[in-house]
Amino acid sequence: MCGIVGLLIKKPELRESLGAWMVPMLIGMSERGPDSAGLAVFTSQLAGERRKYSLYSGQAIFDWGELIQVFRQRFGMNLTLEAQENHAVLTAEIAPAEIKAWLKQSHPTLYLLSVGRSIDLYKDTGNAAELCNRYSFQALKGTHLVGHTRMATESAVTPAHAHPFTAGEDFCLVHNGALSNHHQIRRQLEPQGIQFETDNDTEAACRFLEWRMREGDDLETALQKGFTELDGFYTFLMGTDDKLALVRDAFACKPAVVAETDDYVAIASEFRSLAHLPNIHDASIYEPVPEEIYVWKV
Repeated sequence: MCGIVGLLIKKPELRESLGAWMVPMLIGMSERGPDSAGLAVFTSQLAGERRKYSLYSGQAIFDWGELIQVFRQRFGMNLTLEAQENHAVLTAEIAPAEIKAWLKQSHPTLYLLSVGRSIDLYKDTGNAAELCNRYSFQALKGTHLVGHTRMATESAVTPAHAHPFTAGEDFCLVHNGALSNHHQIRRQLEPQGIQFETDNDTEAACRFLEWRMREGDDLETALQKGFTELDGFYTFLMGTDDKLALVRDAFACKPAVVAETDDYVAIASEFRSLAHLPNIHDASIYEPVPEEIYVWKV
């Protein structure tokens, strides 16, 4: 049992409230997932070839100031690094493959959580309220986000196993449920050169869908193929640079509720995480149906 939340702010003038509206949503799902929590927030896209790299350090205290100096010696001065506890977001005009290779060789204890022109990602062990305070989620601004609280059922409780999972650039997925054929999906993808970082079943779904998009499918087509290829019980919530997407399996065993107004689209596993939102009593509230693809665009 896990909790999912999603929030997309339609009106630009309200996007400064993204974090403030989201925090009670995530905390409201704490009882569904006390082991770990996380979220991905999407902001305006960076121009040109600049990308954001979300980093996590397994050490409680990490010298981010020293790291940025080392980065600048290696890659040049046109870099920024914003640190928050044991997370940091590096912004640089450096190719992802180059960053990944350098981190693996020089700083193997640093974990690369996400890459993209608009995504920032935070995840850690502990309950949702602790993480909201630790990483100042209340202050987050942006267009949309995807969040998760985890109750581990099939793999270890570590930051790496927490959700959201990412693959490629500006794509993330959170999951409530369990996949029965994730080992088969891994065997299918590994010959394509796709590497896995955990034994979590959700990572298999994330990498499958991103692989289909890399092969030329749009998100909706990839999800349609997922109905055939991904076996198990699931509610998936995904974020891209300009979309939120939600699907449930054919049996719709895992709960989800959507609330939509002229100002926002909000998604949660249970209504209690939506009850505080502005004008919620005037919202269109509904339960997504099985094997239907729901997509909302920024």
